[in-house]
Amino acid sequence: MKHLKFLSRTVFVNNNNVEEACRVLNRVLGKEEIFDQYRRTRYYEKPFQVRRRINFEKCKAIYNEDMDRKIQFILRKNRTEPFPGQY
Repeated sequence: MKHLKFLSRTVFVNNNNVEEACRVLNRVLGKEEIFDQYRRTRYYEKPFQVRRRINFEKCKAIYNEDMDRKIQFILRKNRTEPFPGQY
């Protein structure tokens, strides 16, 4: 399995259905943020815009991580108090 890392980036065309393969390829490229990187490098981005974008991405990642942790806590089965925060 030396080529396992390329398996997720390989799109097979089944029954000459090119449109479906293009949709799958676009979904893969979108999830790997290749389109976003292309759009960012297509034009010059001023340094303050780069700082603003990077700070926003960091804040968004921290927020998403915190929300995921809270959701996992709420969805736990063996909680001592089934509805935390209520009296």
